[in-house]
Amino acid sequence: MPKFHNSSSNLLISQFIIYLWVAIINLIFFLDRPHLYVYAQKEEGWPVIVNGDTVEYSMDKKEVIASGNVEVTYKNTRLTCERLTVNTETKDAKAEGNVRLEEDRGIIEGKEIVYNFQTKTGLIIDSEFRASPYFGRAKEVKKLSEDEFVALDGYMSTCSYDKPHYRITSKKIDFFMDDKVLTRNVKVYAGRLPILYLPQYNHSLKDPLLHVQVMPGKRRDWGPYMLTAWRYTLTDNATGRIYLDYRDRLGVAEGFGLNYNTHNFGRGDYKYYYTQERSREFDEYQPAEFQRYFIRWRHKWNIDARTDFTSEYYKIIDSKRMLYGNEYNFLKDYFYREYEKDAQPLSYWFLHHYFRYSTLDILLQKRTNRWYTQLEKLPEIKYSLPSIKILQTPFYFENATELANFNYKNAVPSSSVNDINVKRWDTYNKFSLPLKVIFLNVAPFVASRQTFYDKDVYGSSVCPRTVFYTGSDLSTKFYRIFNIKSKFLGMDINGLRHVVTPSLSYTYNHDPTVSSTKLKQIDSIDSIARNNSVALLLSNKLQTKRNDVTVDLLNLRVSSDYIFYRVDPTTNNKSSGHLSDILFDLELLPYSWMRLDVDAIYDRQQNTFSQANADMNFNFKRCSIGMGQRYQRKAGKELTFSFDGRINPKWKFGIYERYQFVDTLDYKRGLKNQQYTFSRDLHCWTIDFTYEIEKDKGHAVWVVFRLKAFPEIEFDFNQTYHAPKSGAQTTTP
Repeated sequence: MPKFHNSSSNLLISQFIIYLWVAIINLIFFLDRPHLYVYAQKEEGWPVIVNGDTVEYSMDKKEVIASGNVEVTYKNTRLTCERLTVNTETKDAKAEGNVRLEEDRGIIEGKEIVYNFQTKTGLIIDSEFRASPYFGRAKEVKKLSEDEFVALDGYMSTCSYDKPHYRITSKKIDFFMDDKVLTRNVKVYAGRLPILYLPQYNHSLKDPLLHVQVMPGKRRDWGPYMLTAWRYTLTDNATGRIYLDYRDRLGVAEGFGLNYNTHNFGRGDYKYYYTQERSREFDEYQPAEFQRYFIRWRHKWNIDARTDFTSEYYKIIDSKRMLYGNEYNFLKDYFYREYEKDAQPLSYWFLHHYFRYSTLDILLQKRTNRWYTQLEKLPEIKYSLPSIKILQTPFYFENATELANFNYKNAVPSSSVNDINVKRWDTYNKFSLPLKVIFLNVAPFVASRQTFYDKDVYGSSVCPRTVFYTGSDLSTKFYRIFNIKSKFLGMDINGLRHVVTPSLSYTYNHDPTVSSTKLKQIDSIDSIARNNSVALLLSNKLQTKRNDVTVDLLNLRVSSDYIFYRVDPTTNNKSSGHLSDILFDLELLPYSWMRLDVDAIYDRQQNTFSQANADMNFNFKRCSIGMGQRYQRKAGKELTFSFDGRINPKWKFGIYERYQFVDTLDYKRGLKNQQYTFSRDLHCWTIDFTYEIEKDKGHAVWVVFRLKAFPEIEFDFNQTYHAPKSGAQTTTP
């Protein structure tokens, strides 16, 4: 039988096999990925994309109906649920079953949602929400706009647990995303226990501080106490605090503060604190009540790019101090931290203006508390022109001019007869000529100072005083590069550069035309005498590169003054030439995790170090160690040690100790202070347990709670016990 070759039949069979394989692959792909997605509408260039197990589209109603693992995306919004109906024209949607709405600034979950993707408004039933740093639940959440939603009958907390450690509940919580939270009739719960009621709670999300602070504790001089502060918001640019404090041995104190920020006149703060102190310890014939209060107002105003204005006003009324003397100080007794920074804060008004090459300062400093010894400046005007080149010449000119009215007032009850009043105009003018001589930078100069006084020490008129100066600045720099790469002792050395910079500054001034003994002494300008000296400085640096960054391995600076002679204006005795104290300053960075800082003063007359301080710090991955030594001749020698380490992800441990090696007037030899701290991570809180022993003052233990979302705020409980002897001061919180 003859054989026939049918090419068309073979082609049909081949095509059928290819189509069959394509169908099988598509079927496998379909079964593996049951989600279909439809571009429901593409108006205005942005589609609503719907994915789901089942997706149907109605052309008449222009609706997409989806069910099973539904996912909808529109711009930066993502919605997931079990069942969905969405109108492609109006962008209105209704979602049911495990609804989750995600936006850039928050997440809301619930059983059911009615939502408009275009306006980003809607209603979520039985919902949970997350809006950094808060988590919460509510019966309903109304999405009013892209930037605002309202939670009804719910709570908020910074704890993410289903049963949070604490929560703030309210009938209505109004969230303005990345801006603020507004609530009324607030109850605060710790677990299931209600602990606080607030008529209103407003919190700026731009502000890391909580609005309620409570600090209970006990101190020897206060007894049991409770300090409270409530932060309030008047406007977006005006916030403050209301204080209500109770101290068992002193009574009740109250006050308020205000922080403000104006658009055109700067920003500032105001604080008022008052107490009618009722002390339980007083003499039989002395009053039992004392009026004590203070007012503080601070303001800063950047008038323009070249002009700044700063002012501070302090007024302190302290009848207890007026009766019992300087032993009592209102700031020390009530605001010890402020007292440590400045025991006698001054009131002043200060204006600073930048010119193109110079500056002008105007200062008004008036005494507002009569129990201060203070120098008043009414006013002090200073003009400063830094060194500037004179036209096209090689010469430079520098000027400093001051006009002032000084009143030096002694504290009451000292007699005003001892006060000093003087008006002074002082001007200093300097001409210099910077030169390069071979490898030396030389800058010879001449200068003169003219000072005008309204009267001398006897109250009589006085001639203008003139002081003539001359001298020269000289410096140079030497360096050498060593091509060294080494890991010696683990140090990362990639080349070494040794830089030596010696410099000296010679200054001479003749006797002033008016002796300082004839002038009222206000500051160093009035005590100028003949001087002939050289300031010496030698700097040594060792530099290398680590990660392509230049690092100073070692920086040692040694400086001193050589005084050729000096004339004592009171005795007219002339001293011979001598070298003054030698100052040492060392910075050492052998490793990225280790640093050593040392400074010392060598007394040339006593041939010994009068002062020496050293600090060494180690920073490792799991811990840090610090050691320091303080030495002052005839005043003490002290060693400090600190350690902070992580035991595990939940626990940290810290130690701080100070040891005195010699007996002094204030302290005896031995451990002066010991602190031992354990820190525990409590998910949304951290808690610190600290035990302290302070020599001659007693033992103390305190607990500090910190919210992780607001680490600047602390809830403290302080308790002091076992005072070693009567009158010992306990730890100040």
